Amino acid sequence: MNERFAQYRDKLAQYWNRFSVRQKILFFSTLFIIIIIIVAATMQLTKTEYEVAFQDLDSTDAAGVINYLESAGISYRLSPDGQSISVPSADAARAKVDIGSQGIVQDGSIGYKIFDQSSSMIGATDNEFNVKYNNALNGEVEQLLRRMQGVKDAKVLVNLPKETVFATQDDQEKASASVVLSFKPGFRPSQDNIDGYFNLVKTAVPNLPINNITITNNETELMPTAKGGQAGFSSQVEENFALQKKFEDEVKKNVKAFLSTLTGPDKVDVLVFSKLNFDKETRKEDRVEPVDAENMQGIVISSQIISNTYSGQGSTDGGVAGTGAGDVQGYPTSANSGNTSSEESSETKNFEVNRITRDIIASPYTVKDLTINVAVEPPNGQTTLDQTTSAAIQNILVNIVRASLADSGVVYTDADLNKKVSVYSQPFGTQAAADASQGLATWMIWAIAAAALLVGAGVGYIIYRRRRNNAEEEEEEVPLQVPTEFPSINLESVTNESQVRKQLESLAKKKPEEFVNLLRTWLADEQR
Repeated sequence: MNERFAQYRDKLAQYWNRFSVRQKILFFSTLFIIIIIIVAATMQLTKTEYEVAFQDLDSTDAAGVINYLESAGISYRLSPDGQSISVPSADAARAKVDIGSQGIVQDGSIGYKIFDQSSSMIGATDNEFNVKYNNALNGEVEQLLRRMQGVKDAKVLVNLPKETVFATQDDQEKASASVVLSFKPGFRPSQDNIDGYFNLVKTAVPNLPINNITITNNETELMPTAKGGQAGFSSQVEENFALQKKFEDEVKKNVKAFLSTLTGPDKVDVLVFSKLNFDKETRKEDRVEPVDAENMQGIVISSQIISNTYSGQGSTDGGVAGTGAGDVQGYPTSANSGNTSSEESSETKNFEVNRITRDIIASPYTVKDLTINVAVEPPNGQTTLDQTTSAAIQNILVNIVRASLADSGVVYTDADLNKKVSVYSQPFGTQAAADASQGLATWMIWAIAAAALLVGAGVGYIIYRRRRNNAEEEEEEVPLQVPTEFPSINLESVTNESQVRKQLESLAKKKPEEFVNLLRTWLADEQR
């Protein structure tokens, strides 16, 4: 067993001695790197992955979360600032659900859940109840504001007035609220967002007008639209400019695409200026119009004619009282007798007219003014554009401007429209300028290519010379082969034939190449 082990050890040693020092170093380096990779992969696969489950916590909420995790046996990691808690990824979802269902995280706010907690056995006093109610109301409003877009944190202080039975509802003192908001990084509230904050606080607190609400952030006080807030004014202006630019680009693209069919591609340049009306108008019209416009009459819906005739016989006092000779003033002096008759007639008609009520909402974004300037490059061999083509382009542009200004509310004549359109012809530049705008000249490209080829050839020659010199130096450094020294066996001193045989067998096993060389030497000596 020991001899076999020694043979294996000798073979392994012979095999290892066949490698050079460089190969041995490379083998150990590779083995070391493989071991490091295996260890790192094992550590990476077996380590616990943590993810942030709770962040932006105050000290109270963080303490509550830690107590729950410790009681549930869930490992955790607390951030250096104490505001974030990480848990294993496998337990993150369950921890969020459990802590959320128990209401542990309150974001530093006390809501109406405080009334679920039992106080003293005999109940709470009025002062204690009022304090708890105010704190709960502040907490509920804070929680609502944190759910609004862009709000990172909120602090609310509501002042509720004391009710009195000696004042009417209008004479009651109004509530007031002070709010401090912290927004997320990069968020800028628009006027709609600000109005939403004010409306939320107004509806959450009873008997609270908007004028009694103050909302501030780290920079300035926020103002609602009812108090002249214009936080969205700048954004509205930017939107209007963007719409105007889009309209001009659309007109420019359409005009250029159409005129390119007449003059050819890349021979037309268009410049457009416009003025849009962004006012939105809302008005109501109540109009009354006759049904028969010619006679200015309506429809007869009812008609009534009354006619009375009277006739009779008797005496009536006539003349003027107290005007005759010997008459007494104020009394009739004589009486006449005869037949009397009278007639009375009346007619009443009721007409109905057209009553028209219109609620008109005028759409914004109407074109108030439009100007189109077109530059056309004349055909090859011409310096100016012919009159026919120029007139055709002029008519096309006038029609476009007329159609665009149809809803402007102003009547433009053909002369006015021609002033808003201009067409002129001019060469865009020489061929050299065109080549310069498109890229490098041809001769410059060939010069660069030739220079690159020369540089590549020079670099290749230098590399070839360097490799050739290195090869020559290696040949010079190769040591001369040392003549082979063959082992000698003193046959005269060896008397036993068996000993000579053992020595030859041992030499053949350990050094077969030297043994062969020895035999060749003996054969050469015998032939001599």
